[in-house]
Amino acid sequence: MEATTSSTAINSGQITRIARRRAQPGKEAQYEALIRELIEAMRKTPGFLGADLVPPEQAGGFYEVTVHFRSEADLQIWDACPARARLHQRIREVADAEPEYRSLSGLEAWFAAAVVPASMHPPRARMALVTWMGIFPTVSVFLWFVLPYLMGLPFLLRTAIFTALITVTMTWVVMPQLTRLMRGFLNPHAAK
Repeated sequence: MEATTSSTAINSGQITRIARRRAQPGKEAQYEALIRELIEAMRKTPGFLGADLVPPEQAGGFYEVTVHFRSEADLQIWDACPARARLHQRIREVADAEPEYRSLSGLEAWFAAAVVPASMHPPRARMALVTWMGIFPTVSVFLWFVLPYLMGLPFLLRTAIFTALITVTMTWVVMPQLTRLMRGFLNPHAAK
């Protein structure tokens, strides 16, 4: 993973960065060990929320590293960290080329799926259950506390405001936390 990135993050919003890169043939184990060391170093950075290493589906394919930070500013602190620079230099010695980056924030990060083998995607039933676990309490709270204040408005305006509040709450508050907490349930194969 290299420092250059064309992020579209909102300064106050959570950011996800995905790096794709191949390991040199025969150096895959060294590459994976260094990426895990990199993730461990990231854990000491303020604002770090989590990371995943997805190996290639077939030998010689791309590794994918997905990192999550609380904000663009937190990610920039990591990018400027001397420990990161040292680890990246070591990774270059076993990597095939420089990584390709993609940065996501807000709603984009929630819905954009990483390029992972089909066998590693969470089962749809589990995704549906976790989504419901977020929607049910969110809608219940807004129905109880907010809807009474909107009742005097015309139906379409009331519905637009109500659904906008739920969408914002789900995107920036509920789903980032819920998917982080339920990561092991959503993808038990990745939890090690």
